[in-house]
Amino acid sequence: MTAAPAYSVVVPTIGRACLADCLRALAGAAGHPPEEIVVVDDRPDPAAPLPLAAAGVLRDRVRVLGTGGRGPAAARNTGWRTVRSPWTVFLDDDVQVLPDWSRRLADDLARAGRATGGVQGRLTVPLPAGRRPTDFERGTAGLEGAAWATADMAYRTAALAAAGGFDERFRRAFREDADLALRVLAAGWTLHRGVRTTRHPVRAADPWVSVRAQRGNADDALMNRLHGRDWWARAEAPRGRLPLHALVTAAGLAAPVLALAGRRRAAVLAGAVWAAGTAEFALARILPGPRTPRETATMAATSVVIPPLAVGHRLSGRIRHRNAAPLRRVP
Repeated sequence: MTAAPAYSVVVPTIGRACLADCLRALAGAAGHPPEEIVVVDDRPDPAAPLPLAAAGVLRDRVRVLGTGGRGPAAARNTGWRTVRSPWTVFLDDDVQVLPDWSRRLADDLARAGRATGGVQGRLTVPLPAGRRPTDFERGTAGLEGAAWATADMAYRTAALAAAGGFDERFRRAFREDADLALRVLAAGWTLHRGVRTTRHPVRAADPWVSVRAQRGNADDALMNRLHGRDWWARAEAPRGRLPLHALVTAAGLAAPVLALAGRRRAAVLAGAVWAAGTAEFALARILPGPRTPRETATMAATSVVIPPLAVGHRLSGRIRHRNAAPLRRVP
């Protein structure tokens, strides 16, 4: 095994308090430190200072850039395009590398062949002991099996340049990592999973977080345009429930229309389909969870509004990105 190559770390942030924990963990990971840590401040109005002192012994290696609220894809692009190291490691500001992370990263990079464009870190999501996880906690835990997540993803800097970096049309922290991975693969590189491990705590969230997450359906529409409808399998991404959401939404819209048209039986049938679909969705989210009154009420309420919102965001994404040019695949 050859000596581990040098790397730089890029951390996009919107100024969350967890950035201090991220930098503190990096400072505590001895063995193969980064050449530099590029913190990209993506706050539209960065009034308060960032907690850079948490970087401790690595403080003199921290460099800050600003992007003014253009989203995580643009923030990562701004960071890696200033990197001179052969490898760029992307970390999210809400992760904490483990104490042996840098040594294991050295192993990952040293083992990478010339055709290796990226090496993914392994994510672990600590869940609460003594009770079942909530819907949001289970969703976060899904990151443990996610492919090519930039919560901890090392890319060869040359591979990033060959692929053109992140697509800045992805304005949220969603699908921009899958899109990049598919373009890196299309450029002829390979991607692998490494041995290093990074902790991804579950952040605090309000009851409506799952409703806002439906905006990601518009990003899925862009993925369909860029990579074809089979991109799910190639990116190792779960398909989700959009077909069922479309059925439930159609039934819910049809019921009052049919009733006004005097077609009572058809209206009752459509209403029953809507009610059954909504109940099934709610139960699928309630039963694996803690089943507390708060969680049950939240799941019941959000299960009513999520299907039409998911469908609406997908339709708006299809319209918005209808002229996006498909990516040419390698024969």
